[in-house]
Amino acid sequence: MVKEFKLPDVGEGLTEADIVAWHVKPGEAVEDGQVIVEIETAKAVVELPCPWDGTVARLLAEEGQTVEVGVPIIAVEVGTSDSAERAPVSATAPAESTSEDEAPAEESGAHSVLVGYGVKTSSTTRRARRVAEVPAEPAARSQSKPAQSKPALAKPPVRKLAKDLGISLAALAGSGPDGSITRDDVQRAAETGTPARSAESGNGSRTATAATVPGGEERIAVRGVRKHMAAAMVSSAFTAPHVTEFLQVDVTETMAAVRRIRELPEFAELRVSPLLFVARALLVAVARHPLVNSSWDAAAEEIVVKHYVNLGIAVAAERGLIVPNVKHADALTLPELARALQVLAETGRAGKATPADLAGGTITITNVGVFGVDAGTPILTPGETAILAFGQVKDTPWVVDGELAVRKACTLSLSFDHRIVDGELGSAVLRDVGSMLTDPVRMLAWS
Repeated sequence: MVKEFKLPDVGEGLTEADIVAWHVKPGEAVEDGQVIVEIETAKAVVELPCPWDGTVARLLAEEGQTVEVGVPIIAVEVGTSDSAERAPVSATAPAESTSEDEAPAEESGAHSVLVGYGVKTSSTTRRARRVAEVPAEPAARSQSKPAQSKPALAKPPVRKLAKDLGISLAALAGSGPDGSITRDDVQRAAETGTPARSAESGNGSRTATAATVPGGEERIAVRGVRKHMAAAMVSSAFTAPHVTEFLQVDVTETMAAVRRIRELPEFAELRVSPLLFVARALLVAVARHPLVNSSWDAAAEEIVVKHYVNLGIAVAAERGLIVPNVKHADALTLPELARALQVLAETGRAGKATPADLAGGTITITNVGVFGVDAGTPILTPGETAILAFGQVKDTPWVVDGELAVRKACTLSLSFDHRIVDGELGSAVLRDVGSMLTDPVRMLAWS
């Protein structure tokens, strides 16, 4: 029988996701737990496993397509008793779908990251298919239908770039391994005005889309992480009244402490940076001023003070800004915190942060200094009350004991929700963080 695998909710409240890349094609055998597709949700890229053993009958969604939760994305022929007698499933034949409650019996093991099987079917942005008029794409080609042409060799990010720029991969000669098409190939084609992919119109005539020409315009689809980030920032900026305060601090002693910490055996395999001390200073400041680690519950008309700290670190990933967080960072030792920050940064930049990594943050640090920036006015992560921006450390003229000296200095910027944090409290938190970075021994005294 043919079963349809529906897009599950891989996070709390997921409503839709984009198909990034298929790892299977029609006619291939699949096993229970085998990764079959990568999807991009509003928070992260997630690999989905197949819930059955069987053979791929057809793909019901194309790469780059946005699909709502509960909509079938792949049809799989399962069972061996009558599969040999069944005719191949065509790209347009209706599939025998499982019922709403015909979910996998277990969601453990390989399926432990998935929730929401059997949700109600809803609409999708999938384009309607025309039988016999539109050439079947690889994602919808049946087993019995021969391929029209050999597909171009290109990785999913390259295919997406070509799609965004309106470049036909079939028209390009790849310069990569085995003739694969690279990002540089696509960029060169865009600069020289290579025509975009043609499409069959409803009456069988071919209509070419506009080519990308030098000096023209580029349109980038807003999806997944970037779409979520944009909506979250707009919501935060126009919901919570932001106030930002700035403080320039002498961090010469902190930089010296960073160098000494790197020499300790407990930190031998870790990349220690000033961010570690900024994080520890903020955690100590939160312990001294708990109200800054809270959220505003408008429905209940309450302020929810969190007596734990899930420390968020803003990461500029390829797919957009994300804020994974270190769970219960306030309970970690300094080596444990250093290791957690390193893992968080590596997984975030690699696009491997999970929805769980991105959920539940209570307060955030954004390190704008890595971009060569002194300061900024950071926008609150939705649901949080404060965010600390850490600017670049640089040599600065500074008065020490009445004499001018060259010191290592940086600017701290603290944005906070003025419904919860008033100027006095915000200033106290910022001043405490600055004091601990000026004299790291204070972290011991105040911990």
